[in-house]
Amino acid sequence: MLRTRPPFEVSDDPVRLDRTAIHAALATSYWATHIPRDVVDRALANSLCLGLYHGADQIGLARAVTDRATYAYLCDVYVLEPWRGRGLGTWLIDCLLQHPDLQGLRRLQLVTRDAHPLYQRFGFVPAPDPASHLEKRDPDVYKRPPTDRISSP
Repeated sequence: MLRTRPPFEVSDDPVRLDRTAIHAALATSYWATHIPRDVVDRALANSLCLGLYHGADQIGLARAVTDRATYAYLCDVYVLEPWRGRGLGTWLIDCLLQHPDLQGLRRLQLVTRDAHPLYQRFGFVPAPDPASHLEKRDPDVYKRPPTDRISSP
């Protein structure tokens, strides 16, 4: 998939992803602080990723963890600070939600601390029954050595 809004492009081509730039952005984000590079590389390899580009420079990302049939979890959506305020984040999310691999899904979910109004424009609402949603969290996983990151039941 390639979408253009000159001079910007959104592409799902994994070869174009600038893994160094993505790691730098995520490692300083509030949701993935200190994320190791190898974890970013594995996450990108196992997800549907859209890069946002200005020329050859990657200036944003949107990632979906998905089975491409029933479910997708949207995450790691960002536009670098100098490029914000131009509607690029809205365009990037729109491109992701229109991606052929995300059509006909039963559920799309995401977690955000501060972008509720943005996602509400696309029909996202709070979970109707939050008590039915469970999670297992390990917020300090990136602070431990790789050999200590494996959790047991």
